[in-house]
Amino acid sequence: MSKTILVTGPDLDPAAARLVADHGYQTVHTPPYADSAVISEYLQKTGAEGIVSRMGRLDAAVMDAAPQLKVISKHGVGVDNIDIQAAADRGIPVLVATGANAVSVAEHAIALLLSCAKRILPLDAGLRDGRWEKPGFAGREIAGSTMGLMGMGAIAQATGRMAKGLGLTLIGYDPYAPDSAFEELGVTRCDSFEELLAGSNVLSLHCPLTPQTRQILNADAIARMPEGAFVVNTARGGLIDEPALLAAIQSGHLAGAGLDTFAVEPPEADHPFFAEPRIVLTPHIGGVTRQAGARVGVDAVRGIFQILDGQPVAPERIINRKLLAAAQAEPANMEK
Repeated sequence: MSKTILVTGPDLDPAAARLVADHGYQTVHTPPYADSAVISEYLQKTGAEGIVSRMGRLDAAVMDAAPQLKVISKHGVGVDNIDIQAAADRGIPVLVATGANAVSVAEHAIALLLSCAKRILPLDAGLRDGRWEKPGFAGREIAGSTMGLMGMGAIAQATGRMAKGLGLTLIGYDPYAPDSAFEELGVTRCDSFEELLAGSNVLSLHCPLTPQTRQILNADAIARMPEGAFVVNTARGGLIDEPALLAAIQSGHLAGAGLDTFAVEPPEADHPFFAEPRIVLTPHIGGVTRQAGARVGVDAVRGIFQILDGQPVAPERIINRKLLAAAQAEPANMEK
């Protein structure tokens, strides 16, 4: 039996690393953003039974190269880099660290919004260039505005709680969330994405990237938003049609955007967003805090050992649980 956990990317928090060592295992790390061929090579070389997925794509070819692989645990909650159907077809559960980084990401979403609305970066740059731009400046107050939450998971709820403290009214859309997720926070539930768009002075994206949500914020969707609205994205860059967002900001329909994610990461050096001062950008680090890193890392590693040791895992943490059940049922049906 292998005693190795493969981590696709940087070191884990020391608390997570201690948990690995306490179980008699070691971690091996791939380079950041390694491609599938490199990850496959590491899996074959180490014989790792579990993967902590941080950076790089885990597709069917990777899994086929590692018949010993028993579990994939995401260092976070976004699994668009993991082929969860391929994992289910091979009997591999894919775990997520639900809620572990919610506070850190929510804080970052609010920071992006305030940076945009208060024009912090352009004003800072002006001062450093010797300009005193107070004469003629007119700022913007966000209290009394409406924030639309696209998705109502743990991060959206944490963002909503903070936004309420700033005096924003909350509306939300999530066809999969129970009414309680809205009621506990005082969020008005929208019946459609279109309704959410029309009512959002600030649209904050918190949904997973799927074939149905890819580029869901396109030119038509943006046109439904109020003039002068802001977009904040701490989820996945692929949710946004990037040229459409840039065009809407340059036309003045949108006042700006705060983005922690790109459609392709890392972005090219000449990405057009870099030339637009009304877009505030960070390199997908919303959840990268010491506190969240400890919680996420420990949750990710603990989940791996729960699976390896045959212990129960909370159902909501197994993101492909329904696909696993369907894959297991199919052979049984074929035998009948």
